[in-house]
Amino acid sequence: MSKRSVLVVTHTGRPEAVRSAQLVIERLSEAGICVRVLDDEAGRIGCAGVEVMPSTAAAADDAEVVMVLGGDGTLLRAADLTRTSGTPLLGVNLGHVGFLAEAEREDLAATVDRVCTRRYEVEERMTVDVTVRRNGTVMGTTWALNEASIEKGERERMLEVVAEIDGRPLSNWGCDGVVCATPTGSTAYAFSAGGPVVWPQVEAMLVVPISAHSLFARPLVVSPRSLVAVEVLPDTPRAVLWCDGRRTLDLPPGARVEVRRGAEPVRLARLHLTPFTDRLVTKFGLPVTGWRGRVRQPTRPSPPLGDSQIGDAPAAGGIAGPTGPGDVPGGVPGSDPEPDGGVSGEQRG
Repeated sequence: MSKRSVLVVTHTGRPEAVRSAQLVIERLSEAGICVRVLDDEAGRIGCAGVEVMPSTAAAADDAEVVMVLGGDGTLLRAADLTRTSGTPLLGVNLGHVGFLAEAEREDLAATVDRVCTRRYEVEERMTVDVTVRRNGTVMGTTWALNEASIEKGERERMLEVVAEIDGRPLSNWGCDGVVCATPTGSTAYAFSAGGPVVWPQVEAMLVVPISAHSLFARPLVVSPRSLVAVEVLPDTPRAVLWCDGRRTLDLPPGARVEVRRGAEPVRLARLHLTPFTDRLVTKFGLPVTGWRGRVRQPTRPSPPLGDSQIGDAPAAGGIAGPTGPGDVPGGVPGSDPEPDGGVSGEQRG
């Protein structure tokens, strides 16, 4: 049986993250698990007995999980390393919102214990593949977990683009940019640009214009099978493509950015199967004062039905006729009148 290994990725610019990494490494090592760290982080972490790996995709090969100590930016950096290997990411939030993280800093010790005992679930998150063309020639290809955004390259000039969905033109926009996001990215840049929040279980792509000067510039939710294209018009100034705020490519006038569902998902390790609604409330501090939830009626034993209370079923489109002395004149056969003008139990529920 091969030795277990865990890759630890750390935001070494934060002293708290470095201390957390040292604690994680110590606890994992005590459990007999081999710990890997990246070569550009090992010097600042300074732990003996770790396996130093190059900062490439090979660092995550055959690892059980990647523990990410930092914020969402650190997790997106780690996603670059794990996408091809499929190793799940387990984020511990040491940043601000930390929407992609699964655990908070105060849960660090318990999180390590869950990793040691393999008590976590894995879910897949949709990605997008991005291709940039000009005059039919491919200029570059990349991918994103959150979003691909086409943005103006000059602050003083408006960006002129035309959007296309499934090979058909949709609209021209004079704008600051366009965000093409996944459901995971709906709470990131697309959210700040006024896009909708999409539950992770919903497979879709979002197209959100940024500060568009247009009568039709609403956020769009399209099929995950759609091909979304944004063309930079020839007479517009230079534009820039950003993917997850990490990978960038200059877009000259006439460039075409094609965004489609990614071939490879990103896998996230989950410790708690927390409903996404609860995550929204916690991360954004949403007010829920006054919520009572579903009010359940107290259980009451039903009285036995006598023969006089049982009647024939109503005929289609009509009411059953009199069936005997148990019928109530002017009411539904077999029912009892409500005392004091009250409503029936069904109506109360």
